[in-house]
Amino acid sequence: MDEIDAPDAIWPTVERLRAWLDAANDRPAEQEVLLRVLKLAEEVGETAQAVIGATGQNPRKGHSHTWRDVESELCDVILTAMVALRTLTPDAEAVFHRHVDEVSHRAFS
Repeated sequence: MDEIDAPDAIWPTVERLRAWLDAANDRPAEQEVLLRVLKLAEEVGETAQAVIGATGQNPRKGHSHTWRDVESELCDVILTAMVALRTLTPDAEAVFHRHVDEVSHRAFS
């Protein structure tokens, strides 16, 4: 896949990922939305596992991950959420920007 050079290229990449996933499944659209939202739980769990590994919380496994692994897992969470949002609505980019504006208004007003 091409490297993303500008933030503006993220949503077209999300769209390509959504289309790729759609082409690879034969489930009803409603089921696919649910499964993509549930995929977030898996990715968050992998992030938690990486944090536990980076801090050495599991004495049996020790330091099994790095903070770079945590960064990567967080990126997976974000990207998975973006694909799930795009699966839910074709206006995902506008919905996301509107939500960021609302959150920043509440935080900084």
